[in-house]
Amino acid sequence: MKFGSALFVALATSSADASSLLHQRRDAGFVASGAGRSAQLLSRSSAGGRRRGQNCASLSMRFDNSDPSRVMTLTRFMLEETRKNPDMQDFESLMGSIQLACKSINNLVMKAGMTNLLGLAGEVNIQGEDQKKLDVLSNDVLKNSLSYTGRCGVVASEEEEHPWLVEEAFQSKFVTVFDPLDGSSNVDAGIATGTIFGVFAEEEECLIPEEEANGMTINQIRERCLIRTLQPGSNLVAAGYCLYSSSCHLFVTFGNGVQGFTLDPEVGEFVLTHPDVKIPSRGKIYSFNEGNSPDWEEGLQKYVDDVKKGQGETGKKYTSRYIGSMVGDVHRTLLYGGIFGYPSDAKNKKGKLRLLYEAAPMSFLVEQAGGKSTTGSERILDLQPQTVHDRTPIILGSPEDVNECCKYLKE
Repeated sequence: MKFGSALFVALATSSADASSLLHQRRDAGFVASGAGRSAQLLSRSSAGGRRRGQNCASLSMRFDNSDPSRVMTLTRFMLEETRKNPDMQDFESLMGSIQLACKSINNLVMKAGMTNLLGLAGEVNIQGEDQKKLDVLSNDVLKNSLSYTGRCGVVASEEEEHPWLVEEAFQSKFVTVFDPLDGSSNVDAGIATGTIFGVFAEEEECLIPEEEANGMTINQIRERCLIRTLQPGSNLVAAGYCLYSSSCHLFVTFGNGVQGFTLDPEVGEFVLTHPDVKIPSRGKIYSFNEGNSPDWEEGLQKYVDDVKKGQGETGKKYTSRYIGSMVGDVHRTLLYGGIFGYPSDAKNKKGKLRLLYEAAPMSFLVEQAGGKSTTGSERILDLQPQTVHDRTPIILGSPEDVNECCKYLKE
């Protein structure tokens, strides 16, 4: 799918903040060219390398495009799923907009160091966190891309105080929640970041009792309707993430398993590279921020101490791996097995990760891959969010590792 600079600018210019950031990009001499032009430039670059006698085949993932019938792109995957199940037709439109946004954000992240998009935007989000320039742009790209589908009626984002009603929706079917750029604190160092998204079926109507509606303004009624779109993770109908790293991966589930796609920069398409992903039943990697360990509860301290000494159930020593980006850490856990967690501690008694658009979508995806996700005592997908930005502790990963950890927490 090719998209030019005009469309990209349209996706990213819905607010004055985004316009200001785009102005900085113009000053830096950068014009967003979109996935199509990027793929063309990359193709020319690799061709030049071949003319110079360089063999780059071993340095990049290659796909045999000589037989198109052997290449399963995300677009083709959605078309085939729709043929099997006509109810998937609305997902086809929604995923088209999500993958378009992910390509755009990947392009921004890749070129951020050259286009003056690193550093702070000079604002603070509803969480009290300093916003990066890329936080603002990524949020606007996703919001505007989702608006064009006509299928998404309500959007909730980490960067927005309240859910946002999509005025352009003409056949609204879904509520979409997302963290536009997870791990953005790492972006200036070039460390892996990602986008997390979850999709709920939208309630058909919002009914407020007449006695409650009396005395409320239109805006107050509207806000109440938006807040009532909050649903537990068990109601998710789709979820996924896009990882921006050495490769751009998009992993997604529609409630019937997990499929993993990798962006081929030569053609600008996500190609199926990890069909029917299954997490190993047990791994040998634990992923926690051990800098917080003095404030953990005693059971978790003992679990981590035992597995790294080889005194856990397997009798093997575990290795510590922690990136500080949930998308990066969960992606590795999904492929290699093991356990990832951001538990509660003395400072963050309710945990730190947000339930609605981080913990729930990731938990849904991990469970669909055969894994397990819990607070330590409750299944994440059973939690009912009270506000858009509720936080929760989370421990997820290989089922045997999560079960072992929970035993320590109950002792």
